[in-house]
Amino acid sequence: MFEFQDWGLISYSEALDRQKDLYNDALKSKNKNFLVFCEHPSVITIGRNGNDSNIIASQDFLKNFGIDIFEINRGGDVTLHNPGQLVGYPIFNLSLFKEDLHWFLRELEACIIDLISGYGIIGERVDGLTGVWVESNRKICAMGLHCSRWITSHGFALNVNNNLNEFEYIVPCGISDKKVTSISKETGTDIDMINLKHNLKMFFEKSF
Repeated sequence: MFEFQDWGLISYSEALDRQKDLYNDALKSKNKNFLVFCEHPSVITIGRNGNDSNIIASQDFLKNFGIDIFEINRGGDVTLHNPGQLVGYPIFNLSLFKEDLHWFLRELEACIIDLISGYGIIGERVDGLTGVWVESNRKICAMGLHCSRWITSHGFALNVNNNLNEFEYIVPCGISDKKVTSISKETGTDIDMINLKHNLKMFFEKSF
């Protein structure tokens, strides 16, 4: 089981600090897990395998729109968070489940695939790539994890109602030949975020 927290709309820097606190709590207690849901103001992050050449917009342009850039220790390349995107941070001690990061990623993907199926969207995995895709060429959920002492941090970013135009500022995940999409775009309707969070939390409870 896990403790659930909803941080609402929170700056990326504050969320990083809170993640560190939860990680330390999980490390000390050895039997605590946390699942965090939140949203971020527009921000770009670069993972361990990332390259700032995948940021297309100029520094001045991003600064004018108040979009900061963070280099962080998660896996993956460049991604973008913005309001209307559901970000999830599972701070899980895998020693309490299974000491296998690949397994954990597949379980996260399965939770998202199960969730979006309720909106009539068929989610898929793409060989060699993480995250959840639609028709193998549109990414609907990005994933990037850090794991230390078998405790995870960072997590997933599910596009729900967010402004997809901002992804034009980057090459999402360093993949230039695929697009991004959202639940709202695929269904043509605005999505109730509260109901979506409730449903996704239930899928996590079933898996973990």
